[in-house]
Amino acid sequence: MHRSDIATLFALGAALLIAIGDVIQQRSAHDVTDEQVGPIALFLQLLRDKTWWLGSLVAAGGFALQAAALGFGSVLLVQALIVTSLLFALPLSARFAGRRITRYQWIWAVLLAAAVAVIVTVGDPSKGQARAGFEMWSWVAATLGPVLLLCLLGARLFRGKPVAAVLLGLVAGSLWGLFAVLMKGVVDELDHGIVAVLKLPELYVWAVVAIAATAIQQSSFRAGSMAASLPAVTVSEPLVASVLGVAILGEMLRPGRSGWALLVIAVVVMIAATVELARTEAAPMPDPAEPVVG
Repeated sequence: MHRSDIATLFALGAALLIAIGDVIQQRSAHDVTDEQVGPIALFLQLLRDKTWWLGSLVAAGGFALQAAALGFGSVLLVQALIVTSLLFALPLSARFAGRRITRYQWIWAVLLAAAVAVIVTVGDPSKGQARAGFEMWSWVAATLGPVLLLCLLGARLFRGKPVAAVLLGLVAGSLWGLFAVLMKGVVDELDHGIVAVLKLPELYVWAVVAIAATAIQQSSFRAGSMAASLPAVTVSEPLVASVLGVAILGEMLRPGRSGWALLVIAVVVMIAATVELARTEAAPMPDPAEPVVG
């Protein structure tokens, strides 16, 4: 079996487990308290919630499979496939909420699956280097850091308004994208033994980013309607990871001269489908008169 095929299988397994974990965590973040609390206070309360820990353990299994996928394939390939977690989250969320999947949702689900298939096959992502040097990471910190800080400041200024949920979702998704790129370097170093991994600076940044992303994501779910926060998380993660994969790891898409137009269309469709599915997954139970399929 080709390495990219193995990466695909691991990435799809990761998407399934991450979807299950997200659905459980999202419900816990809303149920754990009725009070308005900040990211740190909310995170500390969730640490005492058994249901949230169940979701975290399932998601951790997904991250383990994601790490395995990154060991065999590029960030571009793996992150494109991780987007399919929405396709798994959709029926799971509907089942927990006691509702059916609408025809509108099925249409966007098919479009998302088709767009991901085009990106993976036509785009033919190449595998670059596993790690970046200090200079490249300094550039990332200097460009991405201020943007994320401004989003956090904006979320604080607009607390209680839908824009706060969007801004926090963008921060959480961006951190998860950074998490994936850092994970690539950690996984690659495993070949040199555990001592080499423990000496890796990326390992400790990776751990801090994971904790920060988790805490901010839970806050984004509570900051407003999940229909506002979830699309921001699910779109910003693959976009940031892909940009970093190209910019600092040297990965490339190789669609050929005639494939670029199709690839651009597929990316646009993937983003649009991701936003619509995230919004509908986070929406309240539909009216009984609404046409449904399933």
